Amino acid sequence: MTGQKAKILAVIVALLALLYIVPHSGSFVVLLATRAMAFAILAMSVDLLLGFTGLSSMGQAAYFGVGAYLTAVLATKLQFGLGWDFWIVVLLGILIGSALAALFGLFAIRATGVYFLMITLALGQCVWGLAYRWNSLTGGDNGINMTGRPNFGLDLSDDVTFFYLVFAFFAASLFMLYVLVRSPFGRSLEGIRERELRMQILGYNTWLHKYIAFIIAGGFGGLSGVLWAHTNGHVSPETVVLTTSVDSLLMVVLGGAGTLVGAILGAGIVFGLREYLSTLVPWWQYVLGGVYVLTILYLPMGLMGIPALLRQRFKGRPTEASAKIATKELASKPS
Repeated sequence: MTGQKAKILAVIVALLALLYIVPHSGSFVVLLATRAMAFAILAMSVDLLLGFTGLSSMGQAAYFGVGAYLTAVLATKLQFGLGWDFWIVVLLGILIGSALAALFGLFAIRATGVYFLMITLALGQCVWGLAYRWNSLTGGDNGINMTGRPNFGLDLSDDVTFFYLVFAFFAASLFMLYVLVRSPFGRSLEGIRERELRMQILGYNTWLHKYIAFIIAGGFGGLSGVLWAHTNGHVSPETVVLTTSVDSLLMVVLGGAGTLVGAILGAGIVFGLREYLSTLVPWWQYVLGGVYVLTILYLPMGLMGIPALLRQRFKGRPTEASAKIATKELASKPS
C-alpha cells in the first residue's frame, strides 16, 4: 500500500469513528462536533487559498456571513428553507458566497502578499459594517434568532439527526476539495504558490487560476454559513466579525496548511480547547493564543508536519554502530 493510499484509509477510518462515537456521546459533544464540522468547511476553504494557492485571506468571514444571513433572513421573514426548500437555501448559500467572492476577487487578486491580506480584510469589514448598520434586514447588533431547524421528513431539530446531515456536507466538502487539489488545476495552484513567475513563463494564466480558486473558496464559505446558522441558532454581526476570519486562518496554521485534514484537525482542537479551557480559567484566550504562538515557532508546518519532522530528526541522527566506528577511526589516528 502506497503512502497516499494509507493516508486516505486513515482519514476514512477516522471519519467512520467520528460518525460512530459522537452520536453515542452526550448532547454537548454532539453539538460541539456539529459546530466544529460546520466551521471546518470554512477552514478548508481558507486552506485552499493559503495552503495550496499561497493567498493569505482575512476576509473569508464575509462569505461565511452572507450564507448565514441569507439562511436566517429567508427562514424568519419568509418562512423559506424550513422544509424541502432547505436544499434550495443550501444552493443559494453556495451561489451567493461564490458571487460575492467573484466581485471581491476582481479587486483582491490583483494584489499579492500583505497587500492581498489587507484588501481582503477591508472587503470583509465592509460586509461586517453592512450587517451592523442594516437594521431592517439584519437586526443590527441584536442579530436574528432562528425560529427552528428544517423538517423535510428528517426532523433536524433533533441534534443527532442534524449532526448526521452536517457530517454528510462536511465529508462531501472534504472529498470535493481533495479531488480539486489533486487535479491538474490543483497542481497548477501549487505551482503558483511555489513560483508564480515560472508558471507565467510556462504559459499559465495565473490570475485566472487564483480568481477561480478564490470563487470556489467563497462558495464553500457560503455553504459553511448556511450550516452554521442552523447550528448556532443565532446570526449577528459577530458572525462576520474579523475574529471569524482570524480563527479560520489560525486553525489552518495550527493543523497544517496545504493538507485539508490539517484544517479539520485545527478546527476540532480550537473548538475543543475553547470549550474546555473556558470552564477552567477566565483568561483562556491567552492560553489559546500561546498554543498558536508555540505552534508557529516550533511547528511551522503545523500538527500535520510532526511525522515528517520526526522522520527528519531521526534520519539525521547517527546510529549507535556508526558512532562507534567513527570513535575507533578517531582513536586510531596519530595525534
